[in-house]
Parts: sequence; structure tokens; C-alpha cells
Amino acid sequence: MDWPHDPDGEKGSEGGRNYGHAIIAKKIDEQEDFPLNKDEFVTEYGDDPVRIDYETVVSVREIFEEVPEAEFEDFVELHQALGRAMRRGGYWFYEGADEFVRTRG
Repeated sequence: MDWPHDPDGEKGSEGGRNYGHAIIAKKIDEQEDFPLNKDEFVTEYGDDPVRIDYETVVSVREIFEEVPEAEFEDFVELHQALGRAMRRGGYWFYEGADEFVRTRG
């Protein structure tokens, strides 16, 4: 896919390899953006890349397709919804040092 910017570049992950929630969180101003409307957020950032792991990059839009809520009152509510959505969508693999949701073959 042709991304609007490099997922590993300065705009994508601030020059380092940040993943999943961290990429989305950096697009949000906790003081200014809440309540946050999902459709407005996806309209603005939907095509932006989110690195899931070392070989997988998806769009913000793809992650939010798994989010049923239309609005979020605060960052914690959004963060929890994103976690559930990423698990449902198969974008969340790490569950701690001793457990993995999915392993790559």
C-alpha cells in the first residue's frame, strides 16, 4: 500500500519503531480532543499507517473498523476500546512474557 508517510519515519513513529496504540495515541491531545468522535478522527487520520509488528502495517481506518463505539469521553475509554478492537481484528499479539495470542509460522 502507498502510505501518506513512512510508518517508521519521523511522522509515523517519531523516528523510532513505535507500534499500535502508541502511534494512535500520539495523534490525540488529551486536553483538546475529548470527547472524541470516531468518524471525525478516522476522516482525519484514517489513511495513516500503524505498525503492528516488524512485518505488518495497517491503516488507522482498519483498526477503527473493529471499534463499535461512536464517541469517547476520555483517553482511557478510547484506549480500552482500541485494545478490544485490536484483539478482535487480530492486531494484538503480545500478552506478556509468558503468553502470546498468536505466533507466526
